[in-house]
Amino acid sequence: MVPRLSRFPNILKMLMKMLLFSCTLWCSICAAAQSPGANNDTREFPLFPAIAKNVQFWEKIYAHYSLKELVIHDSEDLSKIYHVISLLDQGLPDARRLNAIAERQTKEKYAAMLAKLANQPPDTAEEKRIAALFPGKNGGQEMARAAGNVRSQSGQKERFLAGVVTSGMYMKEIKKILRSHRLPEDLAYLAHVESSFNTQAYSKLGAAGIWQFTRTTGKQYLTIDYTVDERLDPIRATYAAAQYLQNSYRSLEDWPLAITSYNYGLAGMVRAAKELESYERIFQHYNKGYFKFASKNFYSEFLAALKVAKMLETNGSVRLAPELSCQYLNLPGYMHINDVAKHFGISAATVGELNPALQAPVIRGEKFIPKGYSLRLPAGKNANELIAVSQAVSPPPAVFKKEQKASLMHRVQKGDTIYSIARLHGVSVKSLMQANNLDKYAKIIIRQDLRIPGKTQTAGDIETNGKKKTVLNSTPTVTPAADTGIVALNGLQTDTQAGALASN
Repeated sequence: MVPRLSRFPNILKMLMKMLLFSCTLWCSICAAAQSPGANNDTREFPLFPAIAKNVQFWEKIYAHYSLKELVIHDSEDLSKIYHVISLLDQGLPDARRLNAIAERQTKEKYAAMLAKLANQPPDTAEEKRIAALFPGKNGGQEMARAAGNVRSQSGQKERFLAGVVTSGMYMKEIKKILRSHRLPEDLAYLAHVESSFNTQAYSKLGAAGIWQFTRTTGKQYLTIDYTVDERLDPIRATYAAAQYLQNSYRSLEDWPLAITSYNYGLAGMVRAAKELESYERIFQHYNKGYFKFASKNFYSEFLAALKVAKMLETNGSVRLAPELSCQYLNLPGYMHINDVAKHFGISAATVGELNPALQAPVIRGEKFIPKGYSLRLPAGKNANELIAVSQAVSPPPAVFKKEQKASLMHRVQKGDTIYSIARLHGVSVKSLMQANNLDKYAKIIIRQDLRIPGKTQTAGDIETNGKKKTVLNSTPTVTPAADTGIVALNGLQTDTQAGALASN
């Protein structure tokens, strides 16, 4: 069948509009960068000459390069871009593996080329182009060093744009929270660097939410347990981020340093500041501990995100998500999510969407919404009736429960592994590990209580292969084992699936 040519003009028009938007945005950013006062060079967030090239690089990553493009560049001088790889669409078969091969081969190619050019003149046109990036009498030495600094960075244009759109729901409230803590409201744009405003973002290290708090740091400011993880709530997490940034600035008395501490850690940044005093000197000379590429570029990324996001916010073709409109109800007791949905005439899914801090066991109805939780409800829904009922002294309202649903706990015995416990209770290894905040390097110990996800079995002993396994149908009164008693095994996996053999 011959395709109808009449369809193509519409496709071409759409592609031309997308290309025109991208070019217009980048040209606007370039023009703004050259105009007086356009570089956010304020008292709070100065643009130091030493980081100018880095900021320009991240502006391109956020506004120009697509997710389907991989930029091969020098990790020390970000203005030196060697090549841009066009990646295969992730939906294509074997795309991930083929893209990884292309990345590795391209990095090796330019590393080898730089090492060669350090000792001999260029032969090909491509070698001449690369050599031209290193002018001067020390070019050979610089190329020899650069051969070990070849790095790749994927473009973020689509993801960044989506983050700006999503930020429309929360930005006004976030800025209000920052101002209430007497902080510069432009710190709100730091969330673009951390997560692109993805409320469900998780890092490889377990950081979560738009502000990317780890469990350890998050617990200093937020509730994080089996039923609620406030890191995933943009508004609650912003209060925590404001407190952290406020404390950092109080210690460092400098916003570039305080912002960098959000990535590197406050203690490490205090040590660096004592040694080298200023941000510029730290950027140029500090290389101790984990102060590597990510920490070194964090403030530059913030300045770039601040500029690009504000440019997109004022772009007429970008429609921001409508501001979150809701009201709150403080629960005087425990409540099932289905009772909330039934009472207010909304779906349980809507309750979950409005309250992203509620964990999966609550959404599935395995656990109640906790007592004292400030429940977010759609604006326009009348909460007066439920509030009146909840305040009644006698009799207690039927919708509110006095206690949380009990969890089924497994007390670890000698010889247990994560795999054997999961098989015993008929749950997956993955769900068992997630329920107890275990990773593949964790070690379980005898008498440790592990939560069995989604189970309501009565307490007692389970007979299995002639052995008795003790289970407790209650919520443990001790600190969850995921937070104490977990011993790292230096990356060694000791079970065929995951987890380690239980030992004293």
